[in-house]
Amino acid sequence: MIKHKALLTLFLSLFAVSGLFAAKPVPPAKKAAPPAPAVITGLTAVDMPYDAGNAAILKWAVNPADAADTFYVVYVSSLEAGGWLEADRFVSSAKTGKDVELPFWAWDGSSLEHAVKVELNNTYGDTLPGSVFQFKVAAEKNKQVIAESMPVSVTPVGNWFRLDRMNNLVLLITIIVIFFWAVSHAKRKGLFIRRIAGLDAIDEAIGRATEMGKPIFYVPGIGSMSSISTIASAFILGEVSKKVAQYDSQIKVPHYDPVVMTVCKEVVKQSYMEAGRPDSYREDINQFVSADQFSYAASVDGMISREKPAACFYMGYFMAESLLLAEVGATSGAIQIAGTDVEHQLPFFFTACDYTLIGEELYAAGAYLSREPMLVSALKVQDFGKLFVMISVFFGMICVVLGAKFGWSAFVSSVLNLFQNF
Repeated sequence: MIKHKALLTLFLSLFAVSGLFAAKPVPPAKKAAPPAPAVITGLTAVDMPYDAGNAAILKWAVNPADAADTFYVVYVSSLEAGGWLEADRFVSSAKTGKDVELPFWAWDGSSLEHAVKVELNNTYGDTLPGSVFQFKVAAEKNKQVIAESMPVSVTPVGNWFRLDRMNNLVLLITIIVIFFWAVSHAKRKGLFIRRIAGLDAIDEAIGRATEMGKPIFYVPGIGSMSSISTIASAFILGEVSKKVAQYDSQIKVPHYDPVVMTVCKEVVKQSYMEAGRPDSYREDINQFVSADQFSYAASVDGMISREKPAACFYMGYFMAESLLLAEVGATSGAIQIAGTDVEHQLPFFFTACDYTLIGEELYAAGAYLSREPMLVSALKVQDFGKLFVMISVFFGMICVVLGAKFGWSAFVSSVLNLFQNF
C-alpha cells in the first residue's frame, strides 16, 4: 500500500512539472496597417488662360522616382468638402507642361512639371464663371493610393483677349494693309492680271453673234445661289450682259434654280442700265426651265438645236449634264466658252468647248472682265496670301528637317505649333 502511494505521488509530481514546460498558446498576429499615403507637394491650380472660363490647369513637379506603372488621378469637386469626381487619369510619364496645346508665345511649359487641363464643362456642363472648384491629385500603383495632395481651389474666369490667337490678328492686320495698298495702287496705276484666253474670247463670241444676228445662250449651271461657282457665274453674266447690251445683240439665260433666276434677272437688268440701254432689256431673257437635272439638260439642248446660237457660255456648277449640253452646242456650230470648279467635269468641257476656265479662273473672271479696282485688289491679295503660304511651308519644312537632324525638339515643336495655329 505504501509502495502504491509512493508511485502515485511520483506520477503526480511528474505531471505537474510537465505542465510548467508546456507551450503557452500564442495570440493571433494582428494584420499590419497599410502605410499612410505620402503627400504630393507643390500642387497649384490656376485658371486656364485665354478661354471662356470653363477650364483650369493643375501643375505639380514631376517625380523622377515614379514607376512606369504609377498613375495619377485628378479629382474635382464643386463643394467645399467631399463630392469628389474623377476628372482625369494618366500614366505618371505623361502630361507635362510641354504637352499643353498652346503656342509657344502664349505658354512657357516645362517638362519638369505636370500640367493637366481640366475641362469643367465636360464634368459639370455649362459652368458659370465665378464658381469655386476644389481639386486634388492622387498617385496610384496597383490600384492602391500611394500619395495624395492637399485640396486646392480655383475660380475660373473668362478672358477678354486670346493671346494664343495673336498670329491670326497679325495676319488679319497684314491682309488689311495689303488690301488697301492694292486698292490704292489699282486706282492709280492698275494691277497686272495674267491673260486668260477664254475671257479674251468673250468679245469675239459676242461680236460673232451680233454679225450673224443669232442669239447667245448663257447657261449658269445647276448650282444653288449659295454655291461659290454660281456666284462667280452671276458676276460673269453681268459683264457678258453689259457687252451684249452695248452690241445690241440677244442673250438667253435658261435656269435650273428659281432663286438663281431671280438674282440673275436683277444682274442682267443692272447691266443693261449701266450700258445705257435699259430699253433693250426684256423680262424673257431669264427663264425658268426645270428643277430636274436631265429635264433641264434636255430642254436647253432643244433650245440650242432649234435656235442655232452663235455663242454658248457654260459658267457655274455642272455635273453629268455638262457633256450633254456642250456636245449639242458643238454640233450647232457655236463658239463655246465654259468654266467650272468641278474638276471631274473639266475633261468634257475641254473636249467639246473652244475655251475652258479651269478652277480659280472662274472666280477671277469677274475681276478680269470688269477691272473694278476693289475686285482686282481682292484678287491680288489672294495671290499674295498664296505666295505667303507657299514660302512659309517651304521654310517650315527646312526648319523641321534641321530641327530633326540636330535634335532641336523644342524648336521643331514651336514651328509645328506656329503652322498649326494659322
